Amino acid sequence: MPDFSIVDSHVHLYDTNRLSYPWLSAVPAISKSHLPADFDRARDAIAVERIVFAEVDVAAGQNIAEARFIAELAATDARIQGIIAAARLERGAAVAEELDALAKIGRVCAIRRLIQTQADSEFCLRPDFIAGVRLLARYSWPFDICVLHHQLPQVIELVRSCPEVSFVLDHIGKPGIKAGLVEPWQSRIADLARLPNVVCKISGVATEADHTNWTREQLRPYIEHCLTQFGFDRVMFGSDWPVLELAGTYTDWVGIVEEIVAAAAEPDKRKLFRDTAIRIYRLPR
Repeated sequence: MPDFSIVDSHVHLYDTNRLSYPWLSAVPAISKSHLPADFDRARDAIAVERIVFAEVDVAAGQNIAEARFIAELAATDARIQGIIAAARLERGAAVAEELDALAKIGRVCAIRRLIQTQADSEFCLRPDFIAGVRLLARYSWPFDICVLHHQLPQVIELVRSCPEVSFVLDHIGKPGIKAGLVEPWQSRIADLARLPNVVCKISGVATEADHTNWTREQLRPYIEHCLTQFGFDRVMFGSDWPVLELAGTYTDWVGIVEEIVAAAAEPDKRKLFRDTAIRIYRLPR
């Protein structure tokens, strides 16, 4: 395990008694509330110094309430230093009112709008969506990209359309690990890595494999490819807790990533496990 405290760039916290999360009905294993005390039990002895919360796809119209809820948690848990909030960027210029409201909430550091659930393959290339993404530059907020591997061509075009915005690719673009697919994901990651305004989040990998029958060696080439293509200056560690518990434990996941980078120089390990997230999300230093 790392011999320094880490920054977890992708943690989901939710209270099912306070907000509505319709998607949880399909995943009963994690459908109950998951709060900081639960996170502490999951991380066990791993020292997590800072947490970046990632929006949890709340019911329509509850995204601002969700960000306020996490800001309340942050008031009593200093580790929660960043909030990746949800916003309906497909509203184009009209989303500015949502973004302004989010800007008034302490610790909002990025925006995410799920693309993976959209049936329209061109959803993120609609003119209004691109206009909404471009507005993020006004707030110096990155856009977190959550897509399935077959949506990467559209993502590449989106990033090229918004050179003034920084992007974070969540979950290494969700490759088809369970099906044993390597291409065209591998080539598309290389194409995306050539764009300088993108960083890659090393997260959510085991959950793209068979949840009960994956191996470390099965995950390794996918992680190593992202490390090679983006380099340590443009990768960050994320747990995707508690979704990761569908396929393993927190300590499993940290151990896998640490094992893969065991031969790396100490400064590079710190970039992966700490520094890149602090820089990209502009966390307090």
